[in-house]
Amino acid sequence: MPRAWVFGDDLDTDQMVPGRYAPFMVGQDKFHTYAFCDARPGFAKEVRPGDILVGGENFGCGSSREYAVAALKKLGVGAVVAKSFARIFFRNCINLGIPVIESPDAAQIIRDGDDITLDAAGGVLRGPAGTATLRPLAPFAQEILSAGGVVAYLREHGDFPRV
Repeated sequence: MPRAWVFGDDLDTDQMVPGRYAPFMVGQDKFHTYAFCDARPGFAKEVRPGDILVGGENFGCGSSREYAVAALKKLGVGAVVAKSFARIFFRNCINLGIPVIESPDAAQIIRDGDDITLDAAGGVLRGPAGTATLRPLAPFAQEILSAGGVVAYLREHGDFPRV
């Protein structure tokens, strides 16, 4: 069962992966091991595939580093649920195949470390203290996520040259 990792408002991408650990600085094989190294030491070693990040308003703000999202993908984060998202972060997640779902109340209901169940189709996130409501994703975002990300989507639909 996925676990919740709860964050507050205005979590920026520099907190997710600080610039000094960018892939071009430490390598494609290591940058994800520095995810939340300052904000949540131990995250990269403790996160399990399928775990879900839960946050408040403006999740993913800041410099909108795509490699921050790539680190979450490499670590197997199953989804991000927050009250609102910075638009570039939101789109980077969709493009890389990580579901990002808005919820007005998840950050108030879900606690750090809770075992949770995400039912995106049903529009709910369940935890021990109750159920949070989810805003449905736009159909285009659902299609991209179903394909595994924007590159897979474009390949599947013949709109992307194969290399």
